[in-house]
Amino acid sequence: MMTNPFWLVFFGGGLGSVARYSVNRYIQPLLKTAYPASTLIVNVVASLILGFLVGWLTARVAGRETYRLLIGVGFCGGFSTFSTFSTDTLLLMQTGRWLAAASNVVLNVVLCLLASLAGLYLGRL
Repeated sequence: MMTNPFWLVFFGGGLGSVARYSVNRYIQPLLKTAYPASTLIVNVVASLILGFLVGWLTARVAGRETYRLLIGVGFCGGFSTFSTFSTDTLLLMQTGRWLAAASNVVLNVVLCLLASLAGLYLGRL
């Protein structure tokens, strides 16, 4: 198995980036909205995964660093996207969609926190 930390992050990040692109490319059009729902989806799912990983790893010692680098740093880092969330929010503001911009901020923060909490709880079961 790859144990070099750089390769673990590289491989996980590549998978996460492709997964994020896929959600944006294939899920967003199905939603039929100009609202950046795909960004919200990936951020919430990544928060759930990372919360679960942290909860799961706290009870385990073996392989802790490998999973943290591959899934936590790599996949979740490549999958979630704070920069796209920020840009989406600014674009909504620039087009005068202030309520959509505000809801984007609130939904991303609140839902990601709740997903992280749920993941942490589930990971500790």
